[in-house]
Amino acid sequence: MAELRKRKDMDPAYTWDLSTLYQDDQAWEKDLTSLDEEADRTAAFQGRLKDAASIRAYLDAVTALDRRVSNLYVYASCRHDEDTAENDAKTLLAKISAKYAEVMAKISFAEPEILSLPAETLRSVTEDPQIAPYRFTMQKLLEEKPHILSAENEKLLASFSEVLSNPAQTASALQDTDLRFADAKDSRGESVPVNESGYILLQQSGDRTLRESSFRSFYQGYREHINTFASTYSGAVKGAVAEARARHYSSSRAMAMAEENVPEEVYDNLVATVRKHMPAMYRYVALRKKILGLSDLHYYDVYTPLTQGIDHTWTYEEAQKLILDALEPLGKTYTDTVRSAFASRWIDVYPNQNKAGGAYSGGTYDSNPFILTNFTGDYNSVSTVAHEMGHSMHTWLSRQAQPPQYANYTLFVAEVASTVNENLLVENLLKQTKDPADRLFLLNQYLEGFKGTVYRQTMFAEFERDAHKLAEEGGALTPAALNGIYERLVRDYFGPEMVMDDEVAYEWARIPHFYRPFYVYKYATSYSAAVAIEEKILHDGDAAVKPYLEFLSMGGSDYPLVELAHGGVDMRTPEPVDLALQKFERILDEAEALADQIKAQ
Repeated sequence: MAELRKRKDMDPAYTWDLSTLYQDDQAWEKDLTSLDEEADRTAAFQGRLKDAASIRAYLDAVTALDRRVSNLYVYASCRHDEDTAENDAKTLLAKISAKYAEVMAKISFAEPEILSLPAETLRSVTEDPQIAPYRFTMQKLLEEKPHILSAENEKLLASFSEVLSNPAQTASALQDTDLRFADAKDSRGESVPVNESGYILLQQSGDRTLRESSFRSFYQGYREHINTFASTYSGAVKGAVAEARARHYSSSRAMAMAEENVPEEVYDNLVATVRKHMPAMYRYVALRKKILGLSDLHYYDVYTPLTQGIDHTWTYEEAQKLILDALEPLGKTYTDTVRSAFASRWIDVYPNQNKAGGAYSGGTYDSNPFILTNFTGDYNSVSTVAHEMGHSMHTWLSRQAQPPQYANYTLFVAEVASTVNENLLVENLLKQTKDPADRLFLLNQYLEGFKGTVYRQTMFAEFERDAHKLAEEGGALTPAALNGIYERLVRDYFGPEMVMDDEVAYEWARIPHFYRPFYVYKYATSYSAAVAIEEKILHDGDAAVKPYLEFLSMGGSDYPLVELAHGGVDMRTPEPVDLALQKFERILDEAEALADQIKAQ
């Protein structure tokens, strides 16, 4: 493996261009020096938010302040991720992180002050013509009012925020720093280190001895600390339950979902519909067992690839062409923007020494989006660029169409555009691929997406629902109780073809998303919505593309369910999840047939 280059030696053509935000670090420092003055001007509204005129002036000021803070933070964060060991970049990020906390403290008065107005006054302000550019913002505040406490109690609750976040911080410190695992053994008897970041790679190994050994080692580490993990998670759940009661919500789930105005029936419809399609998941588990040639399938067999994949890698330029070809159904304007994004250096393409791992899309209202990838040329690298470009196009279209206060879309819809792009890439490659093994590889990309994003995240959603309900009913979230809930769900979701190893029951302890209550279900709903949209685009053409692009342009200007309905998907019904899982079954049909064909050759 070639040694990674230092950042200074990377070809600039394949690095992102941050000058659309700041020309250099000196320009950033200059902007930072005047941030306090703007924050103080905004904080001077305290005690004055009594009518439409003052509230409008404050909203204009805080929107401008937020825009500026975002520019400063994103630039510093991107600079840091280019080379996490560079001291100058670390300093930039530390400075804006500290300043951000100061700014938020200075303006924390505003929402409670506005919501302290009588309901009739607040309603009148919301309807005032002066508030027109912020009417949706005010409407959301008005709907939140029944759950806002007195100023004194809000201040008291806010003072507990650090305490309430402590369980997540403790669990993270244990998981990322203090937890230790015994070395695994591979089939040659050689020792292989086991750690949190590399565990899934070990589970993808073709060496089953290594998979089993690393699985046993990994969960032995969690077993030895399960009392601590149960304590931290219990603390997080009890904190959410207590806040929900204090704010007069019926449950912690109702409180979490109210933020995006998503009714609880969406959550329940997801679970019920996925459970209806559980036989398809059992078929996939059986297919995995069959293709891998195993007499018994264990949990340490669920990540290893079913095929060796397409025996091909692509240059970055070839990947761009693949992606542009796949996105043609979205129209010329969309693909021309993507082409311009490639040419205009939105993307930091290749790995370099100390570059942040993984991939993401970011940016601000005043810049183009920025994409970080670590491109190596394999299929996953190409798919990742398509995925992140979906996020970036959603961001770009929203910021072109919306004012800054409505440019950011909600988490509920965040994975739709990225998944549409990923799936269009798979569909386009399937059209060109005749070889049975290569087709099976591509189909398995789909199947794994459904397994990991729809089935698995829905299983997580059930775990959260049951754990919070147990706490709300006065039950104790002991290791035995949490292990029992999780083991039952894994049995339900993976079915009779999988051997239930004792270690499986401890997996809940390694899922950090559980410390952000009722978040994971959005992965499953987003994926389902994306599949429904992608199917409409491929079958209905422009009639489906137009509302989809309009949806991408809506940003946060309306509630997510309203936006998705405009895009052609009604998530208030079970239909999109049902249609998505029907597609899973069709893909599974072909995968089973191909597996038989390959075996017969």
